[in-house]
Amino acid sequence: MKLLVVGGGGREHAIIKKLKENKSVEEIYALPGNGGIAADATCVGISATDIPGIVNFAKENHIDYAVVAPDDPLVLGAVDALNEIGIPCFGPRANAAIIEGSKVFSKNLMKKYGIPTAAYEVFDNMDAALKYLEDAPIPTVIKADGLALGKGVIIANTRQEAMDAVRSMMADKIFGKSGEHIVIEEFLEGPEVSVLAFTDGKTVKPMVSSMDHKRAGDGDTGLNTGGMGTVAPNPYYTPEIAGRCMKEIFLPTIDAMNAEGRSFTGCLYFGLMLTPNGPKVIEYNCRFGDPETQVVLPLLESDLLTIMQATTGGTLAQTEVKFADKHACCVIWASQGYPTSYKKGFEITMTPEASAHTYVAGAKLENGKLVTSGGRVTGTTAVADTLEEAIWEAYRISDGVQFQNAYRRSDIGQRALQALK
Repeated sequence: MKLLVVGGGGREHAIIKKLKENKSVEEIYALPGNGGIAADATCVGISATDIPGIVNFAKENHIDYAVVAPDDPLVLGAVDALNEIGIPCFGPRANAAIIEGSKVFSKNLMKKYGIPTAAYEVFDNMDAALKYLEDAPIPTVIKADGLALGKGVIIANTRQEAMDAVRSMMADKIFGKSGEHIVIEEFLEGPEVSVLAFTDGKTVKPMVSSMDHKRAGDGDTGLNTGGMGTVAPNPYYTPEIAGRCMKEIFLPTIDAMNAEGRSFTGCLYFGLMLTPNGPKVIEYNCRFGDPETQVVLPLLESDLLTIMQATTGGTLAQTEVKFADKHACCVIWASQGYPTSYKKGFEITMTPEASAHTYVAGAKLENGKLVTSGGRVTGTTAVADTLEEAIWEAYRISDGVQFQNAYRRSDIGQRALQALK
């Protein structure tokens, strides 16, 4: 089989490495891929958002199956366009990808169908939003409606911070068109959990839960990033809570989307807050999370391609989705200065062991050498029988990844260890 994977980050590298385990896969093309992915797939310099370019490439190269991994091409209708030329895809069509593409849509969906989430108000007028904030409970959460590279959410701890956030989104347009509409919502408290789930639009098969570390600095300090590391499973996500989530959140979401004529297939990501009043949805993503994928897929014992094809073919109920009873930890090496400004172009070296356990995110090939080209550069994942071992191993192995200006958090997984104690 010839596969096409759209995207070019650490998540896509993890997906490609897992797809390669299937014996029927003869060729994987990554559009655009990156310098590290080039070791595992044929990278083609077509942007993930160039839908006509992707379609032409798929047609000319007789692609058998496509995986559209990032949010942008999904929201832009990459799956619809590939389906039109007869290519089956993993991922939702555009009318279902709106569950991530518009926070206003997803909040209204949850309200309409009684899916537990934070109380909220929607604004498309800045003055009205500022007026509302004069009396709103603080802290509060300000969200840009559209896609913003995972950075369109600001937690405001003071009234002034909240008002500044509204002005930055609506007047300064720091997130472009994504900030033309905003959601102001109640600040929820409790442990946060990420759950990715396979679905064919009828059946939902959740993957192992995970815990992301969003803040740039140790002790959850500093700016929000795309994620500095992850562990799986998340110790706060007990079997009892998992049962509640399936009944109160996962299946009702799939049913709600079907009722709206927006059947969702592929991977639906549930960002959850385990509040004193039960689990609530913070956000939906219409695809695999990054860097959650880098700890979840190494624990998957079933064949990924078979599961993906089952979501496309509507046979997920009959398909095995099995995860190892182990723990995984992923440690991200980033460029010093991320998520604001950072230098690029430093050579990356890896020991053979590090190379075998590392997913490459922000790197390109230059004169045959791997050099940094992004904020998050690599993610090194270790799997072990205990969480403590997985964390220790992930740090030990990631010591084998080296480049100038490298930065990582030193406390990935510590919160999870505390929870286990």
